[in-house]
Amino acid sequence: MAVKIRLKRMGAKKAPFYRVVVADSRYPRNGRFIEEIGYFNPVSKPEDVKIDAEAAKKWIANGAQPTDTVKALLKKNGIID
Repeated sequence: MAVKIRLKRMGAKKAPFYRVVVADSRYPRNGRFIEEIGYFNPVSKPEDVKIDAEAAKKWIANGAQPTDTVKALLKKNGIID
C-alpha cells in the first residue's frame, strides 16, 4: 500500500479550502482517507495553515510520501528540512 500525505479539496467554487490527509494513493483525491492531520486555507490573508507536526513526522517515518504541495507546506512550517 502506497501511502501519501496530500490535500483534500473542500469549500465552495472559487473559494477553496484544503484538509491535509494521509491516504492510500489508489483512492481519489476527495475519497477515503486514513487520517486527517491538518488544514490549509489559501484564501485568507495571510494564508492559514495548521498541521499536526507529530502526526506528520510519524507518517513520514512510517514511509508516507508527501506530495510536492504538502512538502512545501511542511517546509514552510518547519516540520521537515
